[in-house]
This record gives sequence, structure tokens and C-alpha cells, in this order.
Amino acid sequence: MVDRPKPTRQKPQGLCLDKGYDYDEIRDLAEEFKFTLHLRTRGREAQEIKRKTGRKARRWVVERTHSWLNRFRRILVRWEKLLETYLAMLHLALAIITWRATGLLK
Repeated sequence: MVDRPKPTRQKPQGLCLDKGYDYDEIRDLAEEFKFTLHLRTRGREAQEIKRKTGRKARRWVVERTHSWLNRFRRILVRWEKLLETYLAMLHLALAIITWRATGLLK
């Protein structure tokens, strides 16, 4: 195991965390171990996006696509035994999602 070097004023050690760690206990631990904490607070990113564009923050593309795929029961619960059949159904579902996104299906 490699020992962690002692943080100094010239070489502080940073700790980068996402907003899932936005709690006072985490802040206290980082201070106790003398880390410089880089932490995005919850809701801050959405506020910055809204302030810049004047629009509501969008959902992540992957989360949205997974949500759309979950509407296809044959993809959500895998009924096919063959991999080729399952992949064909997945491609068909993605093709339908793409077709609906183009706006031609109205």
C-alpha cells in the first residue's frame, strides 16, 4: 500500500465528488483528513443551466432513452431465448424511438 503524502500549503490534496456526496458529514470528514473539497451542491447545476439558457435543465440523454426503452415490455422483460432475436427486438425498439423523435409519426 502506498502511503498518502502529507498535504501542505504548497501541495494541497483535492477531493472531487459529485452531488451525491453533498452532506455535512462528508464535509467534516474531508476537513478532518485535510482535503480540499471540490463538491457540486445539489440543484446548483440545474440552476446554472437555467440561468444561462433561460430554460429548464434537460434530463440526461441516456436516462431518457432507458425510460423510453422501458416502455417496450418485450425489451424490459426478456422473453427471447436467442441473443439474435433479442438484439433484433432491441434494434426495432430503437428504430421506433428514433422514428417518433423525428416527428413524422403524428
